[in-house]
Amino acid sequence: MPTLKSIDIRFVKGVGEKRAALLKEHGVGTLEDLIYLFPRRYLDRTTVKPLRLVQEGEETTVVGVITSVEQIRGKQPRFIATVSDGSGFIQCVWFKSLHIWRRIFKVGESFAFFGKIGYFRGLQLVHPEYDHIDSDGNWNSLNTGTIVPVYPSSEKLRLGGLQSRALRRLIKASLELYDELVNETLPLVILQKNGLIDLKNALRIVHSPESQEELLTAQKRLKFDEFFYLELILALRRQKMHTQAQGIAFADVGNKTRQLIKILPYELTEAQKRVCREIWDDMHSPMVMNRLVQGDVGSGKTIVALIAMLMAIENGYQAALMAPTEILAEQHFRNIDGMLQEIGVRTVLLLGGQKKKVREQYLGEIKTGVAQVIIGTHALIQETVEFKQLGLAIIDEQHRFGVAQRGELQKKGEKPDVLVMTATPIPRTLSMTVYGDLDVSIIDELPKGRKPIRTVWRPSHKRKEIYHYIRDELVQGAQVYIVFPLIEESEKIDLRAATEFYEKVKVGFFDQFEVGLLHGRMKSVEKDAVMGGFKNGKLHVLVSTTVIEVGVDVPNATIMAIEHAERFGLTQLHQLRGRVGRGEKESICILIADTPLNEEAKRRINTMCETNDGFKIAEVDLEIRGPGEMLGTRQSGLPEFRIGNIITDTDILERAREEAFRVVEDEVLLQETMNRADRWAFFHRYLQKLEFARIS
Repeated sequence: MPTLKSIDIRFVKGVGEKRAALLKEHGVGTLEDLIYLFPRRYLDRTTVKPLRLVQEGEETTVVGVITSVEQIRGKQPRFIATVSDGSGFIQCVWFKSLHIWRRIFKVGESFAFFGKIGYFRGLQLVHPEYDHIDSDGNWNSLNTGTIVPVYPSSEKLRLGGLQSRALRRLIKASLELYDELVNETLPLVILQKNGLIDLKNALRIVHSPESQEELLTAQKRLKFDEFFYLELILALRRQKMHTQAQGIAFADVGNKTRQLIKILPYELTEAQKRVCREIWDDMHSPMVMNRLVQGDVGSGKTIVALIAMLMAIENGYQAALMAPTEILAEQHFRNIDGMLQEIGVRTVLLLGGQKKKVREQYLGEIKTGVAQVIIGTHALIQETVEFKQLGLAIIDEQHRFGVAQRGELQKKGEKPDVLVMTATPIPRTLSMTVYGDLDVSIIDELPKGRKPIRTVWRPSHKRKEIYHYIRDELVQGAQVYIVFPLIEESEKIDLRAATEFYEKVKVGFFDQFEVGLLHGRMKSVEKDAVMGGFKNGKLHVLVSTTVIEVGVDVPNATIMAIEHAERFGLTQLHQLRGRVGRGEKESICILIADTPLNEEAKRRINTMCETNDGFKIAEVDLEIRGPGEMLGTRQSGLPEFRIGNIITDTDILERAREEAFRVVEDEVLLQETMNRADRWAFFHRYLQKLEFARIS
């Protein structure tokens, strides 16, 4: 028996070869794709207004009799049908295909028209949608007098006769013709428990709703469906991880771990201690650890990762830390190696562009086990890298890699424990869909003595006053970051702007101070020299591009001035701000922006001024940019939802997640769910999108 998925779009009634080719270009290759091509929005045409009450600018439906028709020639030919409902008149105007309208609209016939009311020498509707009303007063309400779905379209589709109106007719006819092929995907017990309507009804209503209430009911069902199967994948992965006992059971916390904690110049926060306990509980267990550690900038994730590394090393294993950029990998190496040398642990740094001799030495040390802690970039997952006994794999800034690369590092050992870290706070809805298979630890406390960073924004025409203030602070002993944007498309121009500014202030505003320049195109040795000079206080001002976004820690730096702040993303602004406020002194972040600001830039900058809470900032960022843009859809493993929205549909997502995790615990219900969903189609659709390994 054919299925929705097996029927090629070419063979759907009303399509044919030409339309099929167009639809396939837009991702509609089967009957299932067509039926699941959900409207992008709806127009409510359920209210018909008398002409005497309509107002310019509103979208409405009017019903009346055609009193006259006129075709005007000349520079701007047009066809005009004048309509009256007894309370007033309106002109309906078309500028294209005039011969068609002359044939359709006859004096004395009745029509329903829908559109946006305009005004030009009287009320008018330009290119309105319409339906003919027969002699009994009935009209086909597919386009007017109802809630009308508007489908995704393009110029190509419109030219091919597949504008929104045509798609409405095609989808409605397909649902009626192939009704028996729509099979229920959810068990009855789940439908009843969650107050969901059946799938056939939901699909019919979402394409032809009769009321807003009915539409919401259908959307809830279809959103639940989508979220439920995504969460089911995550629940199955998590179950598999939690039931396999082939991982490493680390025996004990050793002396080196205790030694490190003793030599730290500060006491761990309660949040750090709690997360360390959670990590140790996982490492002590024979099950493979898969844990995500989230912590705002400056919350102390690195020391937590270092303690986890020592736990692995003291049990005879190696630990690897993979960072997304060379600068961050180098920073981690400097911070970690400095502490580990004191307690006799060998640490190496593996980067892509290293000299052959150095690289070969490190590869040999990794293979023989001499290197106990290995820090690097993607270079860690190359074929030439062989570990003697990898016990712990740590991935920093996970969203900059992707699920597949996490797996590649894991394969370097015999089921090593995995710790994923991010300094980008992730809203709960996003972590449920991207990292829902991981256990989550949150470092939600900053080290003692840290004061909140005061953030202000100033228009760029006040720059002179801003730099006078900075100069006064420098006299008092402060150190300052001045950051310029570096956008990929205009990298050369941006870099030139930063360099020119550096040359200018060095001999102008800040001529009595030492000024340094830092950008990504400098050699590692040069970067190290500049950062070293800033860290030890020899440099007072650091003019930089966004290379200092992560990893740089200078407690005496108390001012962060961000030039062209309107060009930065919200998360990036928050990361940059986190470079100050690292010590006990009060710090300030000055956002310098060109005015006028557009609405989005205004919201980003206002959010920065209102809160230091990374999670609140992440939620606003998610609302502004959407999940795919925020994480980078290509690498995040985040599926593109057809109808669900993880920002606005939180309640449905959480309910679907609860059900999915409950189903996994009930073998009979799980089997029924998988059978209804068409097990193999289900795995193909979701696993492919999530880049996850196949679950048997």
